[in-house]
Amino acid sequence: MNHTEMIDLHMHTTCSDGTDTPEEIIARVRESGIGLFSVTDHDGIKAASIIPPLLSGDDPAFITGVEFSCRDAEGKYHVLGYGYDPDALPIRQIVERGHRLRISKFKARLELLREKFGFTFPREDTEELFVLDNPGKPHIAALMVRHGYAESKEQAFNDYLNRLSLNYEYISPEDAISGIAESGGIPVLAHPCYGDGDQLILGEDMEKRLRRLTGFGLKGVEAFYSGFTPRLCAEMTSFAERFGLYVTAGSDYHGKNKMIAPGDIGPADVSDAPDGLRRFLSDVTIING
Repeated sequence: MNHTEMIDLHMHTTCSDGTDTPEEIIARVRESGIGLFSVTDHDGIKAASIIPPLLSGDDPAFITGVEFSCRDAEGKYHVLGYGYDPDALPIRQIVERGHRLRISKFKARLELLREKFGFTFPREDTEELFVLDNPGKPHIAALMVRHGYAESKEQAFNDYLNRLSLNYEYISPEDAISGIAESGGIPVLAHPCYGDGDQLILGEDMEKRLRRLTGFGLKGVEAFYSGFTPRLCAEMTSFAERFGLYVTAGSDYHGKNKMIAPGDIGPADVSDAPDGLRRFLSDVTIING
């Protein structure tokens, strides 16, 4: 199989903040004609164990995935991990820590919404969210719409959730990268041009960031992405060549929580796959391929 014909290595399920279950996302992938996919739930690897037994010989190929939300004194990062062993202790330890931090942030957001805007929710509604694998802002936005505090999820984000200033602990990029690598996986920087908020990272700033992260063991960049222009894709492909990094491609599909279709990896074409993508597909562990 030529895995570069149609791929999507950045998708989310109900195991984090997507609206499709792992079973449903397999159906979406089939319908979309995607030949190779990965589920990269936030701070969670549950789908990596659920999906492989559900795939038949005619189904698309699959790569285990995850996306860790990271921050340190230099900035904010999303680190993707591919091809790891979901039973390995290092990645399980990072996932457990990420889950604890997500629950803390979730509680802090609910409290700040009450303090700053007077928004309160029935206890049974919030308890339903706390038992989810990795509740996040999209779940709170849906709750706000349900109780009339916002007309849409977009308004909930723009007018309220994104205006909350939280001070909380993050996973460091160094810890995420090492946890992925020590579990047999490949660490990749997600949508690398995008930083904190509306920050756009290019040129010398990107070079500095990549030098630092490759020093921690980063092995790749997501150069093809639904939100990238051709210029951003070309810039990241060029950086990948200069640093000898793998290249990946993903949509960041979240089901109904984002207006992004499965397989939308931006305007650039991967049919003539760059060397970094070919090397990635050669070296990563592919299931059902």
